[in-house]
Amino acid sequence: MYYVYILASKANAMIYIGVTNNLSRRLREHKNGEIDGFTKTYGIHKLVFFEEFTDINDAIACEKRLKNWTRAKKNALVESKNPNWDDWSDGFI
Repeated sequence: MYYVYILASKANAMIYIGVTNNLSRRLREHKNGEIDGFTKTYGIHKLVFFEEFTDINDAIACEKRLKNWTRAKKNALVESKNPNWDDWSDGFI
């Protein structure tokens, strides 16, 4: 399986969109600060959305599409599945 995921900062002010073939490992890396960059710098560790794919090309296409959306459209996507912006990472780590 492949996953497109959205992480948010504690106050949901900043978000990050990524793709991975191992969501559990990737979330652990983000939460433990093992990945230098945007998520580590801004404390973006809360899993607020994910979607599963069986084909990596579909997952990458979805990630690229979401990254080009406006913030309002990204917020609406998260809120369609997770209206309270709860952290779903407990089920994966």
